[in-house]
Amino acid sequence: MIHWFGDILPSKVNAVAVSGGVDSMVLVDFLMNAGHKPDLLFYHHNTKTSDEALDFLLHFSEEKKLNLITGRLIEEMPKGESLENWWREKRYDFFDKYNGTIALAHHLNDAVETWIFNSIHGNPRTIPYQRGRYIIRPLLTTTKKEIVNWSKAKNVKFVEDKSNMDQKFARNRIRHSIIPEVLKVNPGIEKVVKKMIISY
Repeated sequence: MIHWFGDILPSKVNAVAVSGGVDSMVLVDFLMNAGHKPDLLFYHHNTKTSDEALDFLLHFSEEKKLNLITGRLIEEMPKGESLENWWREKRYDFFDKYNGTIALAHHLNDAVETWIFNSIHGNPRTIPYQRGRYIIRPLLTTTKKEIVNWSKAKNVKFVEDKSNMDQKFARNRIRHSIIPEVLKVNPGIEKVVKKMIISY
């Protein structure tokens, strides 16, 4: 089951930020099942993984008759910058050029990871529902398990992002090494973070 969170209705969403992965493709499928045809926004990070995702999305958008809008990273990363942060900021720069409401597929497990990451750095906060006026995250109270279950039930096509297993990225280390230990201490951590999201 998908939980649509927030006060912006699905009918008001103009585009979905897509990576080709299960999360964003389930969000697209959810909107299409509701009778909407969102634009697809894809930002190419100039990697082999992005090449594979773009190839998948080109075929998917043609099959579903959806408008695919792409951007590409062409600048060199400044010295001392975090690769994760650099990619994220350039991606948001791309989104800022779109005229309309964009839905991102961040979910509850992402919110838990973000809260842990920020807490480690002395700023215990999680992912907000909204960024600026036009970027929303309507799946924030939906778990990864629920998203995967939807993909199986609806036979949603997607591509696996192999970089999600690469623990040189801090978020992946949190996901694969720290979260399992956190769950041993507090199996209800998702409920804790969900309350934070709802109370914002």
